[in-house]
Amino acid sequence: MDWFIGILAIGVFAFFLGKFIKHKSLYPFMPFRYDFRKRRGSFLKAMDLMNAINANIIIETGTSREGLRGTKSNGAATIVFGKWAQENNAFVHSVDISEESCRNAQQEVDNQNLNKVVKIHHSDSLIFLDEFNDKVDLLYLDSYDYSSDVEVQKKSQEHHLLEFKAIEDKLHENSVVLIDDCDLPNGGKGKLVIAYMVKNGWRIVIDAYQVLLVREDFAFDKA
Repeated sequence: MDWFIGILAIGVFAFFLGKFIKHKSLYPFMPFRYDFRKRRGSFLKAMDLMNAINANIIIETGTSREGLRGTKSNGAATIVFGKWAQENNAFVHSVDISEESCRNAQQEVDNQNLNKVVKIHHSDSLIFLDEFNDKVDLLYLDSYDYSSDVEVQKKSQEHHLLEFKAIEDKLHENSVVLIDDCDLPNGGKGKLVIAYMVKNGWRIVIDAYQVLLVREDFAFDKA
């Protein structure tokens, strides 16, 4: 019986050790309990670059509809960048065409007391980006849900390319671009926009689930 209890204890320990190893928090920036998994490294690098350029204006397409409940599933970027903005005298514009997504995101913004640094815009992202007048320091592309449907994949990829082109002239020499959901079948959301950017003077800093890009002559990540 003792040997059985011992084996059971080892199994339980191994299970929780595996959970701990997989857990990727942004602590101490955010509480340890929030698990960002595949986005942790690219979020951290993006925020490092934002610090380096003293980022002021952040735009996110596709708002965090699950709030902090979605750290592992969709990244909760609205809140992540909102927290960063709060600490660094910056501002986040998050735009989404879904009224429900905007409502849910706004609730989390309220819960986290981020209203002074985050504004949720209920709008077509292409219209919003085309009409935006300020220079953008960080552009985060995460709109138009991806799926296993090939037609949906193509439309999502085309939409992200159109988003980038709509705001392209508001990106300066030190702007940073982060694209979500790239490590998915058929190239993910970033397939077309990444190819376009690389062809037009941008380079990839991180190529993973999220792809992080800066201009070719961007020097802050080489220190």
